[in-house]
Amino acid sequence: MKKIEILGAGCPKCKQLAANAEQAATELGVEYEIEKITDINDIMKFGVMMTPGIAVDGEVKASGKVVAAEQIKTWLQ
Repeated sequence: MKKIEILGAGCPKCKQLAANAEQAATELGVEYEIEKITDINDIMKFGVMMTPGIAVDGEVKASGKVVAAEQIKTWLQ
């Protein structure tokens, strides 16, 4: 199972990134769990200074932008 973490305070961009991640995982048919990390101190522990950010299995893949579902798919495969 893939663990997808969305790093952000819950702004519209964070919500869009979460939706894109769900779409990517669903389209690939992979088992996944999405966790939304909203506490700024927890986000900083990932080394992310700009939100939204996304981590897959604990590894930060992007920050400061909304990543398209197609890009997220490459990280989930």
